[in-house]
Amino acid sequence: MYNKKTMNISHTKHCIVAHFKSGKLLKGYTDDFIPAQETFHLRSTYGRGKENTYEVRTNDLKALFFVKTLEGNKDYVEKKHFSDVDSRNRRGIKIKAEFTDGEIIRGTSFDYGKNFRGFYIMPVDPLSNNEKVYVIADSTRHIAIGQAADV
Repeated sequence: MYNKKTMNISHTKHCIVAHFKSGKLLKGYTDDFIPAQETFHLRSTYGRGKENTYEVRTNDLKALFFVKTLEGNKDYVEKKHFSDVDSRNRRGIKIKAEFTDGEIIRGTSFDYGKNFRGFYIMPVDPLSNNEKVYVIADSTRHIAIGQAADV
């Protein structure tokens, strides 16, 4: 966020789960993720008691999940299809991303483009722990948009 008064850029701390192409997961916080940059920093205190900072290469990721909490709610069954929720007030194009590992995410996107390095998906389920997901395009096997995303 840009503050005109002080001419400084202020960073918001985002709670994230980084899913790597290798299958590795890292949970923590970032305040410097910008899709166009090649790297960002993930700060993690999760499970260790002390803070560790990792420099993450965006191209090493499958996707970056922006989450409400790092713990999530293991008892909640996330709705995965548009027909499972009231999607009348959803904005953006319907999209279904199938990753090379078989995982499927459905939601809406404002910035999907075939030639982009990545794009954001807002998940179908508004009660999901995932607020949004930044998908690395070359980690997907198939992308469906519009009505094709319902299938």
